[in-house]
Amino acid sequence: MKTIIKLIIVALSLVVSKGNAQDFQGVATYKSHRKVDLKMDDENTNAEMQKQIQEQLRKQFQQEYTLTFNKNESIYKRNEKLETPSLVNSGIQIKISQGSDVMYKNVKENRYTNKTEIYGKLFLIKDTLTNRKWELVNDTKNIGDYTCFKAVFKDSYTTKTLTNEGETKEVTKDRTTTVWYTPQIPVNNGPDDFYGLPGLILEVNDGDLTLVCTKIVINPKTPVKIEEPTKGKEVTQAKFDEIMDKKSKEMMEQFRSRRGSDDGERVIIRVGG
Repeated sequence: MKTIIKLIIVALSLVVSKGNAQDFQGVATYKSHRKVDLKMDDENTNAEMQKQIQEQLRKQFQQEYTLTFNKNESIYKRNEKLETPSLVNSGIQIKISQGSDVMYKNVKENRYTNKTEIYGKLFLIKDTLTNRKWELVNDTKNIGDYTCFKAVFKDSYTTKTLTNEGETKEVTKDRTTTVWYTPQIPVNNGPDDFYGLPGLILEVNDGDLTLVCTKIVINPKTPVKIEEPTKGKEVTQAKFDEIMDKKSKEMMEQFRSRRGSDDGERVIIRVGG
């Protein structure tokens, strides 16, 4: 079955790439949705309040991104939009801080540069791309005008949660990432840090996060510009994770010290980096 898939992929790639492979470029728009499973054990938090918070989080996680790409490079960034913090009946203000990430990928050189701002400080995260071992699946579907093929990657990740006692606890979870890619757009690329397949990735789903391509412009009249970010303190991904871990612990300490306050609270959740 894998042989059949490969033959179809090769045939499609040859048809599309003939004559314009060298200058192939484009702009793809993606929309994101994130599953929110919020559990609050605080006795002062009723079911209705929890439902309101979940709904506000779900809305704020709905974002739009642009991937600008050519055969070897890409820039992936969130499209800015005017947002105001949401207020639930409890007086808790919900604000998702998405950061200002700009992800540059060079698949030919197997590296990336991620420009991100954390707590008012600009960082340039420079490291090698994650080489996912994709499993090709004998399944297809159409996304817009494109025939897409399915691929799966399985791994595990560690996340941190806050216990009832106010302590942080590490939890390891298994994850299955499913993507759909199209050989009709013959670039080894995709949204965020996803890449490694014989065609542009148009959809990603890892159980919590879903990214879906809603618009593609191939070889636009105005040539695309892909410039690697240069401003910010250069760090590796491991060093940046260490900085984020330290900041998270500081915020947890501040949260514990404020518990029991009668004032309305402003909850800030950061995604990205």
